Amino acid sequence: MTDSTMIIRASRLTRSYRKIVKAEGLSGSLKSLFHKTTEIVPALGGFDLELKKGETLGIIGPNGAGKTTLVKMLSGLMRPDSGELEVLGFKPGERRDAFLSRIALVMGQKSQLWWDLPASDSFLLNKAIYGIPEAEYRRSLERLASSLEVEGLLDSPVRSLSLGERMKMEFIAAMLHEPDIAFLDEPTIGLDAPAQKRIREFLRKENAERGMTLVLTSHYMDDIRRLCPRTVLILKGRKAYDGDTATLFAGADDNADIADTVEKIYGRDA
Repeated sequence: MTDSTMIIRASRLTRSYRKIVKAEGLSGSLKSLFHKTTEIVPALGGFDLELKKGETLGIIGPNGAGKTTLVKMLSGLMRPDSGELEVLGFKPGERRDAFLSRIALVMGQKSQLWWDLPASDSFLLNKAIYGIPEAEYRRSLERLASSLEVEGLLDSPVRSLSLGERMKMEFIAAMLHEPDIAFLDEPTIGLDAPAQKRIREFLRKENAERGMTLVLTSHYMDDIRRLCPRTVLILKGRKAYDGDTATLFAGADDNADIADTVEKIYGRDA
């Protein structure tokens, strides 16, 4: 019997990139204009993952380990080269409307808001895209703005907002349709401590009150420690650890390689 609470099933996922290799110097640059040499760079290999409804999962690893590649595959922005992947009963890469209407994607270094217009205009666009009824839209917007403490900023041009305020608006835009699962790639990057704390409290509340599932990557230790009971560590595109977050930060049962990696990512305080 299929477990209806299991909303992510990934088996043996692989993904590689083709990279242009250029010889050093001016002559190498000139040669590459006419004769391009490429190599295959593996980004993710043999990756398995299962996640139940309502879980909050942290995904960590060094830069280039494959975290963002995994998030892009789970959210449908990228298709795996091989393996099986199912999220909410859909194949994410098919990008069906029924799938997209149940997920949210927030990437800390990419914005979905119109820079010169008030955030409220972007919210109205999302209302139309997702077909949110007027009463439901008003209720959702009021709840999210209150939770993130930005009620008085909705009609301010996005360019006039601080980074923390803009990030809160990004979350409102992503959550207006009340998704079942949110994929968050470095959502607090560059934010000061108070803004990070407010966003963590908001995510914890969405998880507790709505049962929204969260998949989070972050280089901030507090994001992972305070939000994610379970953490996956990715090293060179492969899963190195999958289990209790507290155990991971305590040294993962005295695994020296994992402990050394966590220290490199988060510092000695980890």
